[in-house]
Amino acid sequence: MKIYNTLTGRKEEFKPIEDGKVKMYACGITVSGEAHIGHAYQALIYDIIRKYLEKKGYDVVYARNYTDVDDKIIAKSNETGIPADKYAADMIKTIDKEMKRFQVDDPTVWIKATDCVGDIIGFIKTLIEKGHAYATDKGDVYFSVDSFKGYGKLSHRNLEDAMNGVRIENDESKKNPLDFALWKSAKEGEPFWNSPWGKGRPGWHIECSAMNRKTFGDRIDIHGGGRDLIFPHHENEIAQTEALTGKPFAEFWIHNGLIKVNGQKMSKSLGNSLLLKDLLDEYSPETVKFALLSTNYRADINITDDLFPEAKKHLVSFYSAIRAAQDAGIEIAGEYPAIDEKFNSAMDDDFNTALAISDLFGYFKKIKALVAAKDPAAGAMINQIRKTYSLLGLFKADASGFLSDGKEQIPADITALADKMQSARAVKDYAAADAYRAQINAAGYNVAISKDGYTLTRTK
Repeated sequence: MKIYNTLTGRKEEFKPIEDGKVKMYACGITVSGEAHIGHAYQALIYDIIRKYLEKKGYDVVYARNYTDVDDKIIAKSNETGIPADKYAADMIKTIDKEMKRFQVDDPTVWIKATDCVGDIIGFIKTLIEKGHAYATDKGDVYFSVDSFKGYGKLSHRNLEDAMNGVRIENDESKKNPLDFALWKSAKEGEPFWNSPWGKGRPGWHIECSAMNRKTFGDRIDIHGGGRDLIFPHHENEIAQTEALTGKPFAEFWIHNGLIKVNGQKMSKSLGNSLLLKDLLDEYSPETVKFALLSTNYRADINITDDLFPEAKKHLVSFYSAIRAAQDAGIEIAGEYPAIDEKFNSAMDDDFNTALAISDLFGYFKKIKALVAAKDPAAGAMINQIRKTYSLLGLFKADASGFLSDGKEQIPADITALADKMQSARAVKDYAAADAYRAQINAAGYNVAISKDGYTLTRTK
């Protein structure tokens, strides 16, 4: 199995630090707002990676964090009048609820930044003792970038490039403009903890390093996150952790691509964030997963108006084939090893879900032909697809249940048009049939015709 390692810039054969065991950490959500599609995508990707490693026989301990103290959370607290700790706790409950609705499993270990403040303070004290950090008269503590020779090795930047690539926090007491905060002195009205440097709170970067070390010790096998975290967040994690331990921090650094909406980076400032709850009100979790996993995880995903409708159309077609097999009395049982072998081959090549999903189109074309011939091999193929692709969260539903789900209910007037279209086709009045189809499409629905009749799906 080969994994693309951001640290080296190439695919490498995966070998864990300890035989048979994998320590894996992925940066979670800063709970300053509700979960959006970007959060959901990242959680989905690392859940799948964990599950595939387990399928390969590894004993995986997978940790994710919630950042529950942060500048953005404090700003939200001030805006809403809700104390920052309560705001964060309430938001975690809301996000957990939506992630369960999205059917992404919990990690092995959940960690919260506020549960690790003592560990963070101890981490910072050791960095100061080793000459890698320094406190200011104001009670802030900064990491000294100049003290760590490997700075920039993850993002492949030199210090000059780094200066141009990050927003610098202005502070005259910093020795180098690139030095980053490990501990921030408390401002009036902000939450704080007591420390050797006065009242304050952790900086963002130190939280993940301390949470990692508390959970796993000095080294881990895999560290994941979105590509936007490579610099400065993950670069700073490496610097402060390796400065403390003198050991390589993570063997593999994995980064998923970003979500774009109609070609633009998704952001609150642009007003184009897609909340997970709104998406799940419109589409099933399977539909959303199929759409997202049809792109290689390292590439950006461009969400256009037809991305999720297209995914739903394909799943309806696949589930219709499954139901057709059931209606034909074909038992959904048995094995079809070639499907699992091809899936594993795709996933062994840097978790290539896009390739694995593209294979489904050929499988279901064959299944439809087998169903038409009443060949029991269709049942074995379907059963294997259900078993294999459940790792991606697909084909877990009952076929009839999926096709009759509330999200797939079709208005009676649209069904009436489809019935008229079929009647026109039966007497070979194709002009009339095409006119009815055009009305259906204009109303926002697609009609797919098969030997068993038709299937209607909403497209907008």
